[in-house]
Amino acid sequence: MSERFISLQEMKEVLPCKKDFLLLDRVQMIGENKIIGFKCVTVDEAFFMGHFAGHPIMPGVLQVEAVAQLAELAVWKKLDPERKNDIYIKELRKVKFRHPNNPGDRIRIEAEILSCDSESAKISAVVYNNSGAASQVEMVLSVRAKEWDLTIPEYNQYDKSESCQWDVTRIMGYIPHRYPFLFVDHVVKVEGSHLTGVKNATNTEAIFREYDDGYMVMTGSVHPEIVAQAGCIYMLSNEINHGKIAYFMGIDHSEFFGAVHPGDQMRLEVDIPNCSKRFGKGEGCMYVNDKLISKTNMTFAIVDP
Repeated sequence: MSERFISLQEMKEVLPCKKDFLLLDRVQMIGENKIIGFKCVTVDEAFFMGHFAGHPIMPGVLQVEAVAQLAELAVWKKLDPERKNDIYIKELRKVKFRHPNNPGDRIRIEAEILSCDSESAKISAVVYNNSGAASQVEMVLSVRAKEWDLTIPEYNQYDKSESCQWDVTRIMGYIPHRYPFLFVDHVVKVEGSHLTGVKNATNTEAIFREYDDGYMVMTGSVHPEIVAQAGCIYMLSNEINHGKIAYFMGIDHSEFFGAVHPGDQMRLEVDIPNCSKRFGKGEGCMYVNDKLISKTNMTFAIVDP
């Protein structure tokens, strides 16, 4: 069975990641259908400033992003050999976050390419640390044409105003997320078990893929995190849960239907019934204008800090 090591320089040439968002240090391709990635986790990484201050945990969705980057290195020559299009996450299934990754951990990702053709690739992966399996991920990568949108948006009823229920200061009173990993700008309204929130997308954020031709698109791995944070805000605003932390336990299913570009306003429609329980399930949808961009079914645990 042939083995090939992929250099850091080659990773940077293939993956359109912004600076400091490449989540792999070393990569080894084994045959055609297995690829292994390795990353050292250190306290100096920017995401630890906001996830969480005084209690640093590597966000689960960044493990998903590392799997996506690793898989792209394995399949890009079949999906987009001329590098003219955008390789994106089309679907996530059965994502489980089992053990946290903290500063000092070293993570090993073992991914298997279950199938791959010119349209899509199906991948199964397990992320390990010294304690065992940290997470597991099933995903489908696909390819889509680049869609450039340079129009100037109009204001709408979801823009921040005096009628909005909570601004970002109030949000930070409920959840422990901070820069650079706080992804809800304001909450428009809460009705029953349903919350409507907003996240504005801008080009300075590290969560955008940036191609050589200047095309920028938000990586799909953070879509579930954005709607999950909206769900956390709803759950932790309940008096029963004040002072607690909502942990993202898993992504039962995510589907991706469109792209997010710099200048887009993302409307987050999240429903979390029975948030007083220790564990909760919810559904979150992300829209740009009236277009459904992604949909996520997720599982949370509410714990003491």
